[in-house]
Amino acid sequence: MDAELNISTAPFRDPRYAPRQLEVVERPGGEFVLTNTASFSTQFQTTTASLTHWAAAAPDRIWLAERSGEGWRTVTYAEAWQRIGALAAGLRGLGVVGERPLLILARNGVDHALIAYAAMSQGMPVAPVSPQYGLPGANLARLAHACQVLNPAAVFTEDAALFAEGLSSDVLAGLPVIALANARPGDVALDALYGAGVAQPTATPDQHAKYLLTSGSTGLPKAVICTHRQMSLNSAQITACFDDPDPLVMVHSAPWSHSLGANSILHYAAHRGGSLYIDAGQPTAAKFGETVRNLREVSPTYQNMVPAAWMLFADELEKDDTLARAFFSRVRLLQYGGAALGQATADRIQAVAVRTVGERISFGSGYGATETGPTACNVHWTNARMGMIGAPLPGTSVRLVPEAGKLDFRVKGPQVTSGYLGRPELSAAAFDEEGFYRLGDAARFVDPADPKAGMIFDGRLSENFKLVSGTFVSVGELRIGAIGAIGDAVTDAVVCGESREAVGLLLYPNPTMPRDLIQDAVRAGIVAFNARSKGSGGRVARALVLPDAPDAASGEITDKGYIAQSLARTRRAEAIDRLFADPASSDVMVF
Repeated sequence: MDAELNISTAPFRDPRYAPRQLEVVERPGGEFVLTNTASFSTQFQTTTASLTHWAAAAPDRIWLAERSGEGWRTVTYAEAWQRIGALAAGLRGLGVVGERPLLILARNGVDHALIAYAAMSQGMPVAPVSPQYGLPGANLARLAHACQVLNPAAVFTEDAALFAEGLSSDVLAGLPVIALANARPGDVALDALYGAGVAQPTATPDQHAKYLLTSGSTGLPKAVICTHRQMSLNSAQITACFDDPDPLVMVHSAPWSHSLGANSILHYAAHRGGSLYIDAGQPTAAKFGETVRNLREVSPTYQNMVPAAWMLFADELEKDDTLARAFFSRVRLLQYGGAALGQATADRIQAVAVRTVGERISFGSGYGATETGPTACNVHWTNARMGMIGAPLPGTSVRLVPEAGKLDFRVKGPQVTSGYLGRPELSAAAFDEEGFYRLGDAARFVDPADPKAGMIFDGRLSENFKLVSGTFVSVGELRIGAIGAIGDAVTDAVVCGESREAVGLLLYPNPTMPRDLIQDAVRAGIVAFNARSKGSGGRVARALVLPDAPDAASGEITDKGYIAQSLARTRRAEAIDRLFADPASSDVMVF
């Protein structure tokens, strides 16, 4: 029996989902309101309430683990709770606890988490910013803008030497700096905070727990307010999608400066009493080996990665049976986010699963924004189809409003932010007349005759543009369709052509594939895509494979793996000129 037949006939391993509950109301004019009526727990309403619970209920269970040489440094729930209380007392001793946040300039790590929860336990917000803001060679204007927005009271850094450029910037002058390693004269060593006794939690549900900067893909980053209640209830909503009493095990690398890693992974683990193994790998050919190393040693029950990482992991699984058997031994759910995952990549992974353990693993995705907790929707049913954003979480309503030929996606629920720090005018403008938050994205139904079958992302309305002919280009839809047609040869694309005669694509190459094979796959994929496209706004006229990966330091790709289309088009202006030059150069494909 071949792999294709196995994929289509093999049973799914039980992902332990709870039954779907969705109420659909159709309004005049083509508008819909979808509400998930399922209940969810309100037991935990501060970020430390779940830690208090699990420190008593499962004191010896690992909460966090990070690499330490060839092994792992682990922290149990009881140990974490003790250290959080001690660090909280140390912060109070420094005199920095208050309404102004603790700026965190550090990569993911155990001590990063401990001091963050210590601050939050005392009603002091934390503001983790991208490590790219302060690493050597960083554009310090990004850090300056962040500090202007956040007005921090103090700074925590994992390594004062590594982040020396950022820490020495004018915007941080005079602020207390707490350093895990290589403290400079005047800095406070993290270990010194442990001698001040223990402080019990004082935070209340409606206090600000965290400020997270938006990606800046549609302008300068804004600081999204995350209260204790919002963070706690979003984890409870996700939990209610499952009928699964067992603690989860995750190996994850998403940065805690973004809501996926900070809230849907780190805090979700704390909420569920699960174990999070912190992965320092990255979805690049040079750094993905660390992720593979970790997944050889830790078999997760739930695995979430960006599409670029899944593409690399498919290669590893296909060539390493030992890795595949370890990975598929107990994993119940595969998840992706940040960008679209091609069906071909998912099918390759399923083929290895079927060959290895005789079962398919449900493969889903979620949808939302920093402002929505982040999770507003997810696929919470057994699934093998890529491109889905699912249905609303329990306690969440989605309003779909016809706009420019699409359905504008808006959301309301207890996980949605009240707005942006210090920007009341933007906060008010972010909500419609019924109190739904407007994300600026569009969605469409998988089956227009059955809204309960779920939704598909239909592009970012703010990224769309018109050709010189006036033809409208749906950037998200075209990008996802073209990448899907090309397959694993490229990791993502920038859609170009505003005020030009036709659409062009700049394509980021798969770093593990030879250049000539990439070119062949792109040409064949776009020919196939164009054959089923309708109208000039949905057809690709030109394509150029870029020489390198997207640049994280410039913000071209966010830490969570999303291509900032507008910024990428600005940064790649020379490539765009070459893409549309007449006559076309030899490296530009014309269709």
